[in-house]
Amino acid sequence: MATGEVAAGGSDRLTLSGVITGIVAASSGLIFGYDIGISGGVTTMVPFLKEFFPNVLRKASEAKTDMYCVYNSQVLTAFTSSLYMAGFASSLLASRLIAALGRKNIIVLGGCSFLAGAAINGAATNITMLILGRMLLGFGVGFTNQATPVYLSEVAPAKWRGAFNTGFQFFIGTGVLIAGCINYASAKLSWGWRLCLGLAIVPATTMVIGGLIISDTPSSLVERGKIEKARKALIKIRGNDSNIDAELTDLTKNSDAAKASQEPFKTVFERQYRPHLVMAIAIPFFQQVTGINIIAFYAPVLFQSIGFGNDPALMAAIILGLVTLASIMVSTGVVDRFGRRFLFIVGGIQMFICQVAIALVLAATVGVSGTNPISRSYALLLLFLMCVYTAGFGWSWGPLSWLIPSEIFPVKLRPTGQSISVAVHFAVTFVLSQTFLAMLCHFRYGIFIFYAVWIAIMTIFIALFLLETKGIPMDSINGLWESHWYWRRFAQGKLPKNSK
Repeated sequence: MATGEVAAGGSDRLTLSGVITGIVAASSGLIFGYDIGISGGVTTMVPFLKEFFPNVLRKASEAKTDMYCVYNSQVLTAFTSSLYMAGFASSLLASRLIAALGRKNIIVLGGCSFLAGAAINGAATNITMLILGRMLLGFGVGFTNQATPVYLSEVAPAKWRGAFNTGFQFFIGTGVLIAGCINYASAKLSWGWRLCLGLAIVPATTMVIGGLIISDTPSSLVERGKIEKARKALIKIRGNDSNIDAELTDLTKNSDAAKASQEPFKTVFERQYRPHLVMAIAIPFFQQVTGINIIAFYAPVLFQSIGFGNDPALMAAIILGLVTLASIMVSTGVVDRFGRRFLFIVGGIQMFICQVAIALVLAATVGVSGTNPISRSYALLLLFLMCVYTAGFGWSWGPLSWLIPSEIFPVKLRPTGQSISVAVHFAVTFVLSQTFLAMLCHFRYGIFIFYAVWIAIMTIFIALFLLETKGIPMDSINGLWESHWYWRRFAQGKLPKNSK
């Protein structure tokens, strides 16, 4: 076997050390998931609204309330969306830091920033402190969401790369579920919102400790000239494999070639990397316009808006969290068997049907006015449809949107490509989270049709343009573009099959 072939594929063996390393790294998703789940519940708590957003509380207490518009407050949505603006900025900065400091150290840095933000939010006495804390949380999430998917893709054997990377989404789902349970348990306490926001220090501390324990990826260590440490890291995650020397030699060659190349932010815009760039932008964009994070952020608010009441709304959010977690576990088990494209397409069809059905149920019950009461049976039907929709996302667009951008770029462009992908993710999330409650107020039930249209577009896009990368060594993926009916016009003759 040639050196390049050995190194590209590495060993397909799963070792206990490799699995533990992957789990510890993936657990950094807890902070993102916890924040997604906690913010929606906190914004429905009366003591929190009374202290920071009394106008929203006053509107909710009116006799005839428009269910669609009760929480429409730009300052209230800024509490949620400010994190994503900060995440956008830090994800762009992280692409340079990740190359200089390594994947592991960026994960630790993100945990420290999140820890500081959680402490400030828990002690907040005014909106300025709330927003400042949220921005520090955003910096932390931006760093970790940049570093973790790349870390997981680089340490995973090619055969198991999909399963390793879905672990990140699994921990995001776990964080959402834990946050939902804490919201429900503390909703009746006058200081419950402080407990909810302050407890974010727990996943942040876990992540910092975990980041200090694991070793950096062999690719990152070689990139920074730490060859002997890279060898030890390879032996640790691959076991005593005979291909270690060949893989290390290939990593060294790739690193030397990357250092001799142009500025990566210029290179990534070259014609031959057009397929990679389009995917790095389109996939996170489409992930957000499924509407899933909006439902996750505002699940309690959304359920209250359509007549669930406070405690039932928080319980419904917990149910959604359980469904998300279960569906991500399904994805972990099948992504390396059925492939990325299959899950993307099936999940897209499932989400499209559910979004249209939700819109029809709301049109027939709550109506355009938003003042009609909704019966228990219809409320449960809506919850069921949202669960099916969430399950479709959990085994498709949720984990795969982090996986694909982290695995398709050659090593010299991997941090840059992931940086662009994460920046798009946060930029779109910021816009949607800042505008969702206003859109819900103006679009009414049509907001779900809006997302359904986007889901249809993105499912067609995947069917036409995404290559299947299941089981393909990362450094061999470039050669696949030449066989695609459209992308070959950009890649043909420019990207050899083992292009680095």
